[in-house]
Order: sequence, then C-alpha cells, then structure tokens
Amino acid sequence: MNGNTFGKLFQITTFGESHGPGIGCIISGCPAGVNLDDSYIQHDLDRRRPGQSMVTTSRNEPDQVSLLSGLENGYTTGAPIGMVIYNKDARSNKYEPFITAPRPSHADFTYSAKFGTRSWAGGGRSSARETANWVAAGAVAKKVLSDSIYDIKIKAHVNQIGDIRSPDISFEEMIKNSETNSVRCGHVKTAEKMEKLITKYQKEGDSIGGSVYFEAHGIPRGLGAPRFDSFEARLGHAMLSLPATTAFEFGLGRSAREYTGFERNDPFIFDEDGVVVPASNNHGGIQGGITTGDVIFGEVTFHAPTSIVKKQQTVDWATNEEKEIQVIGRHDPVLPPRGVPVIEALLNLITLDFMLLAGRINPDRIDGDTGAYDTNYHPISPQN
Repeated sequence: MNGNTFGKLFQITTFGESHGPGIGCIISGCPAGVNLDDSYIQHDLDRRRPGQSMVTTSRNEPDQVSLLSGLENGYTTGAPIGMVIYNKDARSNKYEPFITAPRPSHADFTYSAKFGTRSWAGGGRSSARETANWVAAGAVAKKVLSDSIYDIKIKAHVNQIGDIRSPDISFEEMIKNSETNSVRCGHVKTAEKMEKLITKYQKEGDSIGGSVYFEAHGIPRGLGAPRFDSFEARLGHAMLSLPATTAFEFGLGRSAREYTGFERNDPFIFDEDGVVVPASNNHGGIQGGITTGDVIFGEVTFHAPTSIVKKQQTVDWATNEEKEIQVIGRHDPVLPPRGVPVIEALLNLITLDFMLLAGRINPDRIDGDTGAYDTNYHPISPQN
C-alpha cells in the first residue's frame, strides 16, 4: 500500500526523513508550458521553514529547493517534476535516548509496532518536516491555477490558540494582516494575545494547541465525485494527514448540530445575471460532495506539539524498565502558525487536481497564444 502518494491527475509522491540527507517530491501530471522557477516555490517554503520566529523551532534549515527535472528554459515540459530539499541542521544524537524508549504520543511506538524498525532521528518519516514537500508541490499547483483563466484565491490564518479565539474577519483582512505577525493571525489585537500565551507555555517547558481557518474563493461549481471522492472527502483526507491534526470542519462544521433543518438549509434564488445560486452559504461551498461555486471555508484543529521539555513517563522495551524522560531539542511550542502555508498548499493541490479531472484546465499544455488554459468546457446545466 502506497501511503506516500496523493492526488489523481496532479499527483505528488514524497520521500525523505527529518534527519536524513534530504526530503523531496515528484509531481506527475503538471501541464506543459507553465512558467516556473525555484524562486516561486521558495517564497512559500520560506513561510513554512523553521527558525523564522520565537514561536517556531529554532532548527536552522534554509529549506532551499532544487528543481531536478520537468523543466526546460523555465517552462514545464509535462514530464515529472523532481524537487529536493537538503537537510542542513540535523542533530540526531539528541534522539538516541528514545530509540527503545518511545516518546509519549509520538509515532515512535506505532511505527516500531507496524514495521519492526524505524528512522528514529527526529521522528524520521513521521516528522512534520515532511510537509515542506507538500508546500513545494502546492506552490506548483498554485502557479498552474494562477496562470489559468480562473480567478481562484486561497488564504488561511490562525483563528485560535488555546482559549484565545479571533473574532470573525473578512477575507481581505486575512490577506492583509496574517503575514504581519509571528502567529499568522489576521486579527492583529488577537495575535498579540496569542503570542503572550505561547510565550507563557514556552517558559513552562510546555506547548499549546490551536486551529487554522481557511477560505477558497473562485472555485467553480461542479467539482467533486461522489461518493468516496467528494470534494469535502478529499479535503478531510488531506487535512487529517497533517501531523497533529485532530479535527477538520467545513461550512457550519460542528455547530451544525445546533441548527434545525430549516435554519441550516440554503434557499435557491436567481442572481442578477439570472443564474441559479444558493442565497446563503451554510454549506461551505459544497453540497452533495460537489462544489456550488460559493466560497469554500472551514477549520483545521491541531493538538499541542508532543515534544515538550517537561518530564514524562515511558518504558524502555530493551531493558524492560519504566523510566522518566525529558525531550530536549528544538521544537515548535505551537503548530498552527507554520500550518497556515501547508493548509493553503493542500487546498491548491486538491483544487487543481479536481479542475484537471473535470476538464476545466487542459491537462496537457498551456495555450501559448492567450496565456490561458484552453478548457474546452461547455456546460449544459446548471450555468457555469
């Protein structure tokens, strides 16, 4: 079973471990003719990389991407795109005490139970460091979407840390403010409170959980393939693949249980152009597993990072003794701030894959005359 590949037409396969020589990704299904260079990908990797602020791990990784294949003279060729990011600042000896003494709530125990062996340094393949591959691939997907005839915009921000929650803000505020503070919260005053709370737990040798809210604008109606490949099913698959996620919601999410059917249902109306549209968006842009053309929005919850300085209880299966351990190293005290670019990347990957599957974007090549993809898309009903 291949658990390292995601996507149907725009497909990514990732490789590498946290403390190995490097990590990387192979993209299959990228259309030819897309103008692409490593600086475009690097911009998003810089947003995810460690050591960028006081609320992230101090591990000093430049996360410099190298494009190995799939391009000619700055344009994609339609062949697989190979990318690699070399690890520069791994300190593996810090993890030697945990080779046979699993760290509480990590994948140490389960990986060893399943495979009988594991890459133990830095958590190996289970490390969140692997998500740098997702961000690199997501940047390529974003470039394809931005070059298309569709005006698709995707943004996320941290809306909660611990018990501090941001008020609802506009999409424009998310874009304007979320990159101006270390927490990546689009509400500046709330961001200040979040930073103080994170600092408090850092000083105590502990960590704290939180959540990320996202919106996707401009995604056309008709994407998704019920039953088991619905749009929200693919979203849930992706978001719950993120290390440390414990919940995924879209639309009203968990609060939907508090609504009656009449309260939650979205009536249909004709808009000013005579197109059938839902009058409201409690459904979060997806009905029956298929996109409606409305804004897709939702939330992803992360538990507190499991690598903490506080002493914890474990066992050593080599010596058959119970013992107390202390995880000393460079670890994030909170995950949502670095999770923002990863969630945006996953949204871009899923959106592009569904667009290719639906024929909204030519899977073979870009139209060089117009600079836009030739979709050859002629909907019958409802209106596109």
